[in-house]
Amino acid sequence: MPNRSLHLARAAVALAAMALSGASWSQPAHWPSRPVTIVAPVPAGGGVDLLSRAIAQKLTESLGTTFVVENRPGASAAIGTSFVARAPADGHTLLMGYSALSTAKFLTKNLPYDLEADLAPVVHIGYIPLILVVPPSSPAGSVKELIDLAKASPGRYSFASGGAGAGAHLSGELFKSMTGADITHVPYKGNAPALNNLLGGHVAMMFDTVTTAIAHVRSGNLKALATTGIQRSPIAPELPTMIESGLPGFEVSAWYMVFAPKKTPAETLEKINAAINNVMADPQLAREMSAQGVVFAGGSIQQAQKYLAGEVSRWGKIIKDANIKAD
Repeated sequence: MPNRSLHLARAAVALAAMALSGASWSQPAHWPSRPVTIVAPVPAGGGVDLLSRAIAQKLTESLGTTFVVENRPGASAAIGTSFVARAPADGHTLLMGYSALSTAKFLTKNLPYDLEADLAPVVHIGYIPLILVVPPSSPAGSVKELIDLAKASPGRYSFASGGAGAGAHLSGELFKSMTGADITHVPYKGNAPALNNLLGGHVAMMFDTVTTAIAHVRSGNLKALATTGIQRSPIAPELPTMIESGLPGFEVSAWYMVFAPKKTPAETLEKINAAINNVMADPQLAREMSAQGVVFAGGSIQQAQKYLAGEVSRWGKIIKDANIKAD
């Protein structure tokens, strides 16, 4: 009997070990277990790239694991985005996505990735609002006055953008939809020539990123009427928002969001979300980004999912209703 009891005890220990071993195989690996790559699907030097590097540096300091930024620009962010979509789903390859992702599916044929099927939102990093600017010679001194002028002279006023489907274009279309103003879109090959023609008084208005246009406003070469965020911009707090100016719901921003490959384990996604929220709570980082016009958002994975779904739904309708085709 003692031998039988000993055999039973050994068998129980062996089964327990097997169960523990099986459980360990079913659990996601420790994150981060090696250097993490944050893919910026844009050239080096722009806002997406700079924000990616600031976040990566703070994550490296916080977690003691190297976070590196890799630029994979091209095809309106499709090259870098598809690279992350196809990467191993272990949390060690992430994407710093931005506003173009919510409109690309409606503007670009044969995308090499599917936003909803291939990528998982992890955390909404933040946003930079746009700013509605007009030439200093414009008689409009407020959003209401601009609307009144446009309605009084249908077809006379025009708005510039850096190209069909660009943020400035979509903002103008939203303005038309919400106000009923008959204004004409004038696309240019890039933001710089669009802004130059606005400075020259060849078009009546433009929605531009606040960080780009604010220097022209400060110098008196442009007149600012409002910004487009939910709250006032930290670098132009004197300006009202479009919402404050009488257009409830008019909120447009150049937003940033971290994504991971879709099949990344939920536990790993939660760890990444918590780590990024932790570094965004750093006062120094918040001050540095605020000086660049970035308003941090943060929050849960579910909040990021909801925000993204809202952006896709809203801009998809505007693009379809206005029959916008990308250049």
